[in-house]
Amino acid sequence: MSDDFIDKEEQNEENIPTPENGHLDYKPADTKNTGVKHQLSGMYQNWFLDYASYVILERAVPHINDGLKPVQRRILHSMKRLDDGRYNKVANIVGHTMQFHPHGDASIGDALVQLGQKDLLIDCQGNWGNILTGDGAAAPRYIEARLSKFALDVVFNPKTTEWQASYDGRNKEPITLPVKFPLLLAQGVEGIAVGLSSKILPHNFNELCDASIAYLRGEEFKLYPDFQTGGSIDVSRYNDGERGGMVKVRAKINKIDNKTLSIAEVPFGKTVPGVCDSIVKASEKGKIKIRKVEDLTSEKVEILVHLAPGVSSDKTLDALYAFTDCEVSISPNCCVIDEKKPHFLTVSAVLKKATDNTLSLLRQELEIHKGELLENLHFASLEKIFIEERIYKEVKFEQSENTDAACEFIDERLTPFYPQFIREVTKEDILKLLDIKMARILKFNKDKADENIARIKEQIEEINNHLAHIVEYTIDWYQMLKDKYGKQYPRRTELRNFDTIEAAKVVEANEKLYINREEGFIGTALKKDEFIANCSDIDDVIIFYKDGKYKVVRVTDKMFVGKNVLYVNIFKKNDKRTIYNVVYRDGKEGFHYIKRFNITSITRDREYDVTQGTPGSRIVYFTANPNGEAEVIKITLKPNPRIKKIIYEKDFSDINIKGRQSMGNILSKYEVHKIALKQRGGSTLGGRKVWFDRDVLRLNYDGRGEYLGEFQSDELILIVHENGEFYTSNFDLNNHYDPGIHIIEKFDANKVWSAALFDADQGYPYLKRFTFESTSRRLNYLGENKESRSILLTCVAYPRIQVIFGGHDSFRDPLEIDVDEFIGIKSFKAKGKRISTYNIEQINELEPLRFPEPSKEEDGAEEGTDENEETAEIEDPDHGKSETDIIDEITGQMKLF
Repeated sequence: MSDDFIDKEEQNEENIPTPENGHLDYKPADTKNTGVKHQLSGMYQNWFLDYASYVILERAVPHINDGLKPVQRRILHSMKRLDDGRYNKVANIVGHTMQFHPHGDASIGDALVQLGQKDLLIDCQGNWGNILTGDGAAAPRYIEARLSKFALDVVFNPKTTEWQASYDGRNKEPITLPVKFPLLLAQGVEGIAVGLSSKILPHNFNELCDASIAYLRGEEFKLYPDFQTGGSIDVSRYNDGERGGMVKVRAKINKIDNKTLSIAEVPFGKTVPGVCDSIVKASEKGKIKIRKVEDLTSEKVEILVHLAPGVSSDKTLDALYAFTDCEVSISPNCCVIDEKKPHFLTVSAVLKKATDNTLSLLRQELEIHKGELLENLHFASLEKIFIEERIYKEVKFEQSENTDAACEFIDERLTPFYPQFIREVTKEDILKLLDIKMARILKFNKDKADENIARIKEQIEEINNHLAHIVEYTIDWYQMLKDKYGKQYPRRTELRNFDTIEAAKVVEANEKLYINREEGFIGTALKKDEFIANCSDIDDVIIFYKDGKYKVVRVTDKMFVGKNVLYVNIFKKNDKRTIYNVVYRDGKEGFHYIKRFNITSITRDREYDVTQGTPGSRIVYFTANPNGEAEVIKITLKPNPRIKKIIYEKDFSDINIKGRQSMGNILSKYEVHKIALKQRGGSTLGGRKVWFDRDVLRLNYDGRGEYLGEFQSDELILIVHENGEFYTSNFDLNNHYDPGIHIIEKFDANKVWSAALFDADQGYPYLKRFTFESTSRRLNYLGENKESRSILLTCVAYPRIQVIFGGHDSFRDPLEIDVDEFIGIKSFKAKGKRISTYNIEQINELEPLRFPEPSKEEDGAEEGTDENEETAEIEDPDHGKSETDIIDEITGQMKLF
């Protein structure tokens, strides 16, 4: 068989050029040669790889040297050729770019608009569209553009540019532009090629400069994305921009009041209409409850979300992040072209390469400039000697027959001065001397010539110094860029850690769950049957049966679950506080067992068993307690001569909470007639321990952040902001807190606080002592004047402060004040007492000299019931019947159920 018939797939895979292994430089098969036969698979492979290589290298993926795709590079090159300081019509720029770009004007126009909207390289004039609203730019004939000052400073230098022929050979275009800045990371890029894609997120201008400086100094640095659209970003899984990483971006949502939320910034890649549509769709699906969405966006984003009556604004805020485009996940994929091959790099690697490239370009520019100065110095020295020695007036020069003879004479006359020159004198140098005009010779001034030569030598010396300290010179370059342009590019996207929002906890309970016990169905469509609970369409339902079996199923319209249902309710995953108190009989005549357990996570639709699985087992007592309540039950046994006491009580609080698979403790070895509730009990789990995580500004029960204490159901949290605002809240995990929190702790209405503050109305510092009030409305202990500011806030019982004077009163000794003696306890609304009329520079808190005496209750409080513990509800299930009456009643034909 001829080699021409060998299928390419049978060759060694390592020799096959693919985008993955980077072998993109290959010669396509000669498919036009009719004398050679090819199999279809071989031709397809060559053609496909040829096309894939072209798309990867010439269209979709940016080059690491300048961070530009080919179309972007050609646009900038065309704009530089057209640049005269004035604006050019975009249609003209597009047409000029078509000399270099072998594609249609639409692709060029779209790329130009995208460059302009990034607000870095192009100075735009006219309607260029809006990245916030998604509105497109006006027609190319109506809008204008020119290169920005930053682009002119950073992007172009024909002396350091490598050129290549354009696609038709009529022009020259740059292989890459000599960009002296990490432009790729500043602008970001997104492109889809054949077999791979690239997605590099934009980063902050100033942070890129700082990172480059840190790299040049050998210091560590970290880079995180920054978007024009603002919002907030969680970069905990950014993975340095490498593929496999992921970031979460959220809109900025403010709470105007309890009925209105305002979206002020949208996530990167989303538009205002898109966000509004996603909110409306979530509302139509019942995920959130709102009255309407109002789009008031003009120059800045403003979307008002009006809530339905009785809906929690905090819960809705979480639901917006969970079910709408107010939160998006972005997966970066840093793919770039380097040495005609695609490479997957990290953001740090790209910055290092860009910084090294900048250093190399700056060195080239310095060396080129130095060469030009050396040439200027060489000719200036030649010119000075030529004129000072009056070589042009010598007879032999004037009588020269031709130019060659004149050049030989000048060369002969300059020979004694050759040691003064920096290089050998060439004929071109002498010809330049002959081109000197007589007017210049007549105006020649020796002092000015010496000054010019000295100035050139100083410049050369300065360049030599820069070349010797090229790293410091590059650092100064980045610092210059930051100082010159950095103010235009503040960080817009806030770096934050996001808490994980569980959809099941924030979704609106837009459905109602019903049960038909006679037919054995549950569902949301059984509206005429027994109501169970409010639910959502993503909730789970837990079902317990009388025989001890239980399982978890999805909420549906209608589902058959069986007729022996004992208990049905909404199942909360990972809920450790819902405790099930159960008594069951093992088998038909076995022992009775008592157990307490919780169910945090089980497999949906799988059947489990509360009992030991013995046939004939059944549950004889069951309660589900949302906060771990433990009741007292009354057990009545069937009469038996061996039993002295047939009625006794059992407290569930004596039973340890164990796993759902535990057997439990033996309650009775004898036959039980009846079990009834004797006394309702309180929670055995104690209060709820609460922590506050300042990174995400949220409460949690998982031990993250500051421990706030153990809370009973009616206790509150005090929040005090740095601007003097304070309020109280419950300890619901859905609560949202704003930045700027100074104090957050369990609220104590009796705690006395001491504050030193500057009263803007009076213009003096004041002292005041007060207690905070319980209020959901934000109040301010500094007063109504927003110019007032807090100096010191402490809850020490007997605080002492030190007042240091300044200005023309700095000669005065510091003043020490016992705050408790200085002023009494009043309302937080009181103005307080002025500290001094002198100029005060600083107020410091001192260690107290006295402490409150421990109370008698703290010294030796008698053990007893907790004051906060609810009074247990006692019931008599036998309604006052004596034990004899009960025995007589049992001897009749009685059944448990």
